[in-house]
Amino acid sequence: MEDALSLLPIVAIAVIFWLLIIRPASRQRKQAAELQAALGVGDDIMLTSGIFGTIVGAADDHLQVELAPGVVIRVVRGAVASVSRDAAATPADEATDAVEPAAERPETTTDPDEER
Repeated sequence: MEDALSLLPIVAIAVIFWLLIIRPASRQRKQAAELQAALGVGDDIMLTSGIFGTIVGAADDHLQVELAPGVVIRVVRGAVASVSRDAAATPADEATDAVEPAAERPETTTDPDEER
């Protein structure tokens, strides 16, 4: 009985290790594999290096990605980090939307004589 109780902490550590590290990592690998298998022509993607582009061609394990008009590179499917199937909003459009034009900004004054 004492032998079984002395093994209990080791078994508990193994179970906790499995629950906190191995299980989430395998789930994440499975999701990444599903994402990469579902890639298709026309998808806007971000590569693991942070480069944005649009898929213009697909083979078994490689993709042709257009970075700019006339600039096409070949990458492996595993290099795709995320997919945006909505082609209406590009990263450049989102960056410009975040900044208000100067004409529409409310006026603020920093006059030290102004009452607070």
